[in-house]
Amino acid sequence: MRINRIVLSGVLLLLALLIQVSVLGRLQLPGATPDLLLLVVVGLALVYGPSGGCVVGFAGGLLADLAPPSDHAIGRYALVLCLMGYAAGLLRPEGGRQRSALSALLVVAGAAIVSTLLYAMVGALVGDTAARHVGLTGLVFSALLYDVLLAPFVVPAVMLLARRFDGDRVASESPRGADGGSGLGALARYKTTREVSSGPTYAKKRRMPGLAKRP
Repeated sequence: MRINRIVLSGVLLLLALLIQVSVLGRLQLPGATPDLLLLVVVGLALVYGPSGGCVVGFAGGLLADLAPPSDHAIGRYALVLCLMGYAAGLLRPEGGRQRSALSALLVVAGAAIVSTLLYAMVGALVGDTAARHVGLTGLVFSALLYDVLLAPFVVPAVMLLARRFDGDRVASESPRGADGGSGLGALARYKTTREVSSGPTYAKKRRMPGLAKRP
């Protein structure tokens, strides 16, 4: 990752963790706690792609594992956010710009559900049965509700900062295959050029029979 990406990601992750621990964690809301850290990871992953999202997710999860009052095994949340960052990065839109707010909300909703289930699953493997006592269904529903409600205020702002802080690099990047990759972009340009260039030739071929009938 570039230096400016590392700096911005570090600042956003630390700020999100601070707000989540000192503010959101003290609200005593029913069910899960709003996961501001997850929203920041998803927003950055939708701009940086799967590799960047994976690194950012791992770093953010590791910070959450080490930050007090953490009461779970170190590396548990790092694994969850690493996978969520990679998965969200795979859904990165062209140029890192979402065409509709609904698509970003769907990504957040999926990440909220999967991350909660995965966190509980990893906890069960290491002997943490807290999710079983609280109720997994209630945790999933509350996590989905809180994260989707927070997403319109967090994810677009994070994506905007990521694009602005990265300069014109993200905006000018083409999706894989547009300029090389799978070659689809080159194929599309070839097809367009061929259609434009074949127009006059086709017209000439249609006129030839008429010219041949003239005495």
